[in-house]
Amino acid sequence: MSGQGSVLRGVERGAQFPTRKVTLLRANRIYTHTMAKYSIVVPFHNEEENVTALYARLKQVMEQVSEPFELVLVDDGSSDRTYKLLEEIAAVDSRVMVVKLRRNFGQTSALAAGFDHARGAFVLAMDGDLQHDPNDIPAFLEKLEEGYDVVSGWRKERIDSLMMRRLPSRCANWMMAKLSGVDIHDFGTTFKAYRREVIQNIPLYGEMHRFIPALASWYGASICEVPIRNVNRERGKSHYGIGRTFRVFFDLLTIRFLLRYMSRPLHFFGGLGMMGIITGSAISAVLLCLKLLNPHMNMMDEHGPIFVIGAVLMVAGIQMLAIGLLGELQVRHYHSSRHSAPYAVDRVVRLASSEGQSLLSEDRD
Repeated sequence: MSGQGSVLRGVERGAQFPTRKVTLLRANRIYTHTMAKYSIVVPFHNEEENVTALYARLKQVMEQVSEPFELVLVDDGSSDRTYKLLEEIAAVDSRVMVVKLRRNFGQTSALAAGFDHARGAFVLAMDGDLQHDPNDIPAFLEKLEEGYDVVSGWRKERIDSLMMRRLPSRCANWMMAKLSGVDIHDFGTTFKAYRREVIQNIPLYGEMHRFIPALASWYGASICEVPIRNVNRERGKSHYGIGRTFRVFFDLLTIRFLLRYMSRPLHFFGGLGMMGIITGSAISAVLLCLKLLNPHMNMMDEHGPIFVIGAVLMVAGIQMLAIGLLGELQVRHYHSSRHSAPYAVDRVVRLASSEGQSLLSEDRD
């Protein structure tokens, strides 16, 4: 094992991998000569009891697909033997890429690392705790081949605790569907498949991996779902709890804001600001009329609280307008610095002629 470990460390530093089937394209990344069509991304955190079994099942299923594939296995700062086992697997199978994070960054960050290193045209993500059955993978791939951009798993028949998992999850999924406008039943599962060009356009941070379908819908992605098996954890300790469900409600507010006002923040803050300014101005106008009709009235004694409320509303409204304008400047700076377009192109079709023959050419982005 010491020899295998030294070989892998040599690859990570930029050395040549000593087999004829593997070529080093850039530092920290190794690939087979046959480019993968499918990339399976699996994050692990303290899953030493499940690593080997999951690899064997994934290998068996994907070899039956009869298409080039790669396994991108991400160690999210495990404190047990998870990375050592992943390293051993990568040493004997050139289709396996292991990405080791320096510490535990969380599931979303681990998935983002896997997506960044995946090179397949289609990317499938799943958990590393064996609660996702690899035998369901062909159903995802079939939907991707039909032309869908995102395929989401649906735990149609759940076997979790009713009060601790199923009921809170059902409420959260219902709210996500209503607020995002994406009509799927199960946002929470990691078991999803994507086209590479779609997942590349979605920034992942915090715990946003649950909302990838909602964010993808902003880019016009076509989304469907397939039923998957809900399997009990066989070994190891679950990393999910009831507190995770409650944190989702805060993420919902973020997603709702991003989907509607990501490129036009002034419409949100400006609307609130104008409401405050108009309401405060109306209160001030009424108080001014009262003062003009009764010059001897002590306004602070008679209507002091109303006067303060009106003034605060006007100042708060001006501040909200200023925040909206600052947001617009940030959006403008973001697009101008990256030279990114505020749209996503699926394909460009044009009529091309060559030596008198008209051809219909199609360029996909």
